[in-house]
Amino acid sequence: MTHGEPGPQREAAGAGDTRPEPDVLRGLLLSASYRRVLLFSALIGIPVSLVAFWFLVALHQLEHLMWDDVPKAFGSPVPPWWWPLVLLPVAGLIVGLVVARLPGGGGHVPAYGLQAGGATAAALPGVVIAAAASLPLGATLGPEAPLIALGGGLALLFRNLARGNVTSQNTALLGAAGAAAAISVVLGNPVIAAVLLMEIIGVGGPRLVAVMLPALLSSGVGSLVFTGFGRWTGLQTGSLRLHLSGPFPHLDAGDVGWTLLIGVVVGVLVHAIQFVGRLAAVRVRSRPVPFSVLFAFGAGICAAVYTGITGRSPADVASSGQSTMVQLAADPASWGVGALVAVLAFKGLAYALCLGSLRGGPIFPALFLGAATGVLLAPLPGLGVIPGLAAGMAASAAAALRLPVSSVVLVALLLGSIAMTPVVILAAVVAIITTELLPGAHGAPPAPATKAPAGVGARAPS
Repeated sequence: MTHGEPGPQREAAGAGDTRPEPDVLRGLLLSASYRRVLLFSALIGIPVSLVAFWFLVALHQLEHLMWDDVPKAFGSPVPPWWWPLVLLPVAGLIVGLVVARLPGGGGHVPAYGLQAGGATAAALPGVVIAAAASLPLGATLGPEAPLIALGGGLALLFRNLARGNVTSQNTALLGAAGAAAAISVVLGNPVIAAVLLMEIIGVGGPRLVAVMLPALLSSGVGSLVFTGFGRWTGLQTGSLRLHLSGPFPHLDAGDVGWTLLIGVVVGVLVHAIQFVGRLAAVRVRSRPVPFSVLFAFGAGICAAVYTGITGRSPADVASSGQSTMVQLAADPASWGVGALVAVLAFKGLAYALCLGSLRGGPIFPALFLGAATGVLLAPLPGLGVIPGLAAGMAASAAAALRLPVSSVVLVALLLGSIAMTPVVILAAVVAIITTELLPGAHGAPPAPATKAPAGVGARAPS
């Protein structure tokens, strides 16, 4: 979590104030400026969630077009093996040009994790273009990072259009509220969105309440709007809920014991992927266009070789993994050992290359890799598919994000139950400890291309 400089959140909650924390919090909540922020947070949840909804719908439709409709138009029911070799270099070229030419560099570099800062008004076009080029064309990334940048940036843009007061306090609070409203659309739950933002920003005490109230309010309003609007239009943005292949088993000593191994294995795997991703990001930073194309083409090669070896769709590798994870959870028996090993190897490498070269979020591919690892290890004596799946997802999310509470809540949301909570918590803790003990666990991200909005902390997993 972000520590060091006090930042506006500390100012908002009375940093340096010698009064007891309850008095500091009461003074903040009763202030006229904070009440205005709460009101504006509720209002911006509506337009931000609508923009996020249509953004996700557009990404979903474009991905369907690129990976289903166009191949079928050429007479192929599934994308041919060479398809990612065409699409991904195009994504790399567009993103490279955005990084080199447009303000903001297309948003957060996913190799350095989720960041809470929203994009500036000037950077918003680059964020949208880079995400629209990366995700539908096969980047092994998810949509959550662009949504955070988009939501936070839109909140500040609406504040400026309304000619509201520009202060470090309301910039921090409104940026977090807008990001929470947008991220709740893809995560499907306002609570996980608010918890995620809380852990990314890294606040505590009165500051925690000061930031969480606008974030919860905005994400709750946005979630209501998104749910109602989605039902009214009938349009799809994807679902996070997994449909498991069987009932939840009773946990035993075997499940708990193997969870320790899963936490270590997944922690090492995700750490290695992030390390390669950061190396790629350094290269892209020096020469954006050629290296973005090169690494994106490398990700395409991974998908093509995977299809050549397994005969399965290249979309297993060249995608966020969200829909493939749903298929894996529903029918793990359809994946042989060879296919699981191949998807872990090739999707892991493609994920690393995309982390450093394209634009998107790190959550969904990490969840898929953890789920695949859990299913692969499920035949171990005393371990089952569902406990292995749960432990793998929790370990991968925790290792990728370094956000233990968010990871546990997210996996519980995916499973639709708290039955696996003991192994989920254990796997998340073991994975984080493992990654912290590995060499290079605290590499610092490069300075951002443009100055982040004042007061919004950023946390990058190392």
